[in-house]
Amino acid sequence: MRRTDRNLSETDIRPDGAVVALVRADITDPRPWLADAPVCPALGHYHIRHTAVATMHAPFKIVRTQLAGSYFLACLGGEGRVLVDGRWMRCRPGQAVLLPPNTRQAFHAIPQHPWEICWVRYREPAGQRPLAATSTPIVAKYDPQPLQLAIRGLYAEALSDHSPAALQHWVDLIHHYVRRFAEPARTDPRLWDLWRDVAASLDQPWTITAMAKRVHLSEKQLQRLCRKELGRNPRQQLIWLRMRRAAELLVAPHTKIETIANQVGYQNPFVFSTTFKRVMGWSPSQFPGRTG
Repeated sequence: MRRTDRNLSETDIRPDGAVVALVRADITDPRPWLADAPVCPALGHYHIRHTAVATMHAPFKIVRTQLAGSYFLACLGGEGRVLVDGRWMRCRPGQAVLLPPNTRQAFHAIPQHPWEICWVRYREPAGQRPLAATSTPIVAKYDPQPLQLAIRGLYAEALSDHSPAALQHWVDLIHHYVRRFAEPARTDPRLWDLWRDVAASLDQPWTITAMAKRVHLSEKQLQRLCRKELGRNPRQQLIWLRMRRAAELLVAPHTKIETIANQVGYQNPFVFSTTFKRVMGWSPSQFPGRTG
């Protein structure tokens, strides 16, 4: 992974000739690229704003600096780049990413590689646990074909008879296929126990050695297991847990950044602030909801 440009700003570049089958929940979003998409109110039952199957070519590029809600993207063909934890990662066929709310999100196609993708954009209401939570896989293997077929089925139905029962059927399937990725049926209990313990004591000086010892694994075994289950190595997952907890603390009024840094395991507020900005997309003082 490469670290990304820290100066990424809101961007929406969609090439002419892009092939997109897109369905939206309602007509409240005025952006031109959504204007001709059919409407399916049933998407709103799962807090889905829109879903699509598309083939994108360079210079396709999306940057969202303040995107509320979880965002799921799966690769059907070609190759693109996705911003994950402040770093660019390749997204290839048979892979998917699930990005959490309130982080900078970015995607782009690369030259000479048409990128075939499908996505589901959520906007969970305030107070609801987002689909992309701290224990959710971020980048992992995924068969996108069932999801693609469900989205295309919804698109065809939304363009034709608008049968409420059929529309709901397709929407249920779309949400089901995303949840299958977000909440895998087989989560290794050792990882579950480890991240539960780590999340309860983020102020402690966790090392990979200490984490591996906690669950009776070698460091290499823990590395492989985390990569397989979460798409991150143990250190990256630890940083992610710390930054998510810091984001929760930042919205409390008049809490000092130095105090928050200490509570999530950073003795140096500068190192904490730099890491927070890389992972979350904002400096701690500019984070949405920050009141003092």
